[in-house]
Amino acid sequence: MSQTIEAISPAAFAELNKQKPIRLIDVRMPMEFEAVHAKGATNIPLDRFDSTAVLSGPDDAIYVICGTGSRGQKACEKLIATNPSVRVVNVDGGTVAWEAAGLPVIRGRKSMSLERQVRIAAGSIILLSFGLAIFVHKGLLGLAALVGAGLVFAGMSDWCGMGMLLGKMPWNRERKACGINATPPSDAESSPTL
Repeated sequence: MSQTIEAISPAAFAELNKQKPIRLIDVRMPMEFEAVHAKGATNIPLDRFDSTAVLSGPDDAIYVICGTGSRGQKACEKLIATNPSVRVVNVDGGTVAWEAAGLPVIRGRKSMSLERQVRIAAGSIILLSFGLAIFVHKGLLGLAALVGAGLVFAGMSDWCGMGMLLGKMPWNRERKACGINATPPSDAESSPTL
């Protein structure tokens, strides 16, 4: 039997969580998670998401959250591919909607989002290739075209190779000294203003 991915609003999740604590898995990069995340969420980044391990838990349903919903959707698809009968629920609108709903969040050190990093990297490559094309060789315009085509593909497919590559950079990986290591935050954590 094929299972569909359910969606739940942050407010509905919070009400359900009051009745019975629910495990919430945040699939964003560790640095994004560290900057701000839903209180009680566990960080398991999408690039290291082991659906078999996640499914081995005692949960009736698996609840997933990301930044705006798209990475959460991909994690849900991985879970269903592993076990088509599992009930998976994506938090609609992700952490952005969670925060907008006024639900509790844990704030840490602010970092640059992966989306901003991709924009900066892509823009820099395009500018550099145009400069090199003017002063070195016109054939280097192909690099700008390649990056532009990659951005169009990323927008149409919701898959970004540059984003995945940047996500593997050291500044986007977890920092064990900060306690961000795929574990849920304690309730005693403070929520300082950025």
